[in-house]
Amino acid sequence: MTPNVGAVGHRSTDDHEIVAAIDEADGQRRLVIADLTCDGKWISMCEADAVSLETWR
Repeated sequence: MTPNVGAVGHRSTDDHEIVAAIDEADGQRRLVIADLTCDGKWISMCEADAVSLETWR
């Protein structure tokens, strides 16, 4: 799988819409990244394990 790097919520040139959100599942806050144009195209991780935007930059 090749990652599609772009701004969150930005519609890319290949017509995908990638978004990110914090959700709660099984009592844990999770970062979810999903392609809204494709069913089943998402990934999630514990919020505590996700890198903050400031650290990532």
